[in-house]
Amino acid sequence: MDDGSQVIAPPRPNDAEFFHSHVFPDGEEIKGIKPLNVLQAEAEVVHRFGMAGKSVLDVGAWDGFQSFEAERRGAARVLATDHFCWNGPGWADKRGFDYARFKLGSRVEELEIDVPDITPEALGGTFDVVLFLGVLYHVKDPLACLERMAAVTAECLIVETETAFDLIPWPVMRYYRRYELNEDPTNYWAPNKLCLTAMLQELGFSRFEIAPTPFHKQSWKRGRIIMHAFR
Repeated sequence: MDDGSQVIAPPRPNDAEFFHSHVFPDGEEIKGIKPLNVLQAEAEVVHRFGMAGKSVLDVGAWDGFQSFEAERRGAARVLATDHFCWNGPGWADKRGFDYARFKLGSRVEELEIDVPDITPEALGGTFDVVLFLGVLYHVKDPLACLERMAAVTAECLIVETETAFDLIPWPVMRYYRRYELNEDPTNYWAPNKLCLTAMLQELGFSRFEIAPTPFHKQSWKRGRIIMHAFR
């Protein structure tokens, strides 16, 4: 700092309190619930069209792995947002994000905001790229939340989500009863690929690139994908 004062490191949570794994420049390793090799494989798909020079919004950032990855890959600006996992009803909190940002010396910005409250006015404008990873199946009104994401996306919206019934030749979405999907009561909906594409077409996107989420078994009943939707 310019005034010569020392920056105090935030307290380090236990590994079990992290969802994202990390390896920091000094060699310190965080073994979170989601392994590092899985996060890195997902990042190769998520960021495959490039982040250099882009403004990036990460909705549902949690411990921030993909936010920091966008910054590492040259994004001009990254804003990480969350509520459920930072200060909401989720089991986690924001300490993992704070600690990782400190250890990385990151300039990623932060804003605590819930998905339904996201608007261009609340965020101060739109972003070239919006990450909406592992969030869609947690929301009770998926189309309304995709509309929120579309409103703040200038170029590309990247959605990582559960899918269901991909062999059905119509746009459909499956509703999961309480604890039915991964024994998690906060999981509600899984669209098929046609449904997700149709909803995003309705919201003004015109080109779509779909890839399977790495390390997830795919079937007609249930899958997991990463979709890049372009204006």
